[in-house]
Amino acid sequence: MASGTGQSINNWADKSGEFKRGQSQFRNHVSKQPGAEFPAEKGRYHLYVSYACPWAHRVLIVRKLKGLEDIIPYTSVHWEMLEKGWRFATPEDKIPGENVTPDPVHKNFTHLRDIYFDVDPGYTGRFTVPTLYDIKQNKIVSNESSEIIRMFYTEFDDIIPEKYKNVDLFPEKYRKEIEGTNEWTYNDINNGVYKSGFATTQEAYEKAVQPLFASLDRAETHLAKHAAPFYFGSSITEADVRLYTTIVRFDPVYVQHFKCNIRDIRSGYPALHKWLRHLYWDIPAFGETTQFEHIKRHYTRSHKLINPHSITPVGPLPDILPKDEEVPAAAAAIRSTNQ
Repeated sequence: MASGTGQSINNWADKSGEFKRGQSQFRNHVSKQPGAEFPAEKGRYHLYVSYACPWAHRVLIVRKLKGLEDIIPYTSVHWEMLEKGWRFATPEDKIPGENVTPDPVHKNFTHLRDIYFDVDPGYTGRFTVPTLYDIKQNKIVSNESSEIIRMFYTEFDDIIPEKYKNVDLFPEKYRKEIEGTNEWTYNDINNGVYKSGFATTQEAYEKAVQPLFASLDRAETHLAKHAAPFYFGSSITEADVRLYTTIVRFDPVYVQHFKCNIRDIRSGYPALHKWLRHLYWDIPAFGETTQFEHIKRHYTRSHKLINPHSITPVGPLPDILPKDEEVPAAAAAIRSTNQ
């Protein structure tokens, strides 16, 4: 998720009112190959994330699934993102979540942007999370989440604990299917909620929200037929990671804040809802990296054009339902189906 000096929703939309996501500026690669510019070393890199951001959330999940906690430390920024972009928490802030602290690498930096300008004083792009930073060289390796997670899949395997080396999130058996799923999941769902929420015309909004729900229907159909219990078979893959970070935010934020309200997950998508709760409640890498306070407050208090009074809705309650509980409408539908 990106921010920049003076950036507003109006700047993110083109003349038609459609949201256009900017490209990541740093696209380097950590490698275990000898002589690499960015070699795989313990403690060399620091990861900057936001618990609010679905793109950064992917990286936190994969970091935990691959056993990289002792290899790559991280800091989460404060949930607030205003004129200067993401800021670091201060010692006085009382914010939930692990490592929501001042920047431990640059003691005097107050905002994520300070790192970008320290690396490149002439930088003119946006200041995004996730940011993977090389401490030794004072360089940003990458701020592209899809590329960072794939580095984490393999490039640190020589130095991680043995039990994590066989964790394969991009298995050859499903690689073609994962890549195909990624394309429409990203365009219509991951980015679709933003295209809906940041649209500045009715036409642009409807152009985004209809494909969003068509693709949610598509994911629902797939999971109803094939979840065993993950998106592709009995093991977690990249498809689970990339879809989860949007779906877990859907009911708490996207339904109301981004006007994605044709249906919600808990009452309109039983297979997605079951899959979501399995990941959240049963797989620590998913549940333990999900911070609903950051999620709800960031969107509702940082996007002033959408929500000028920064009022955060109380509901839905709870943020995510227990595995054995359904909302009344969904429970009634299940009873009817079973009769």
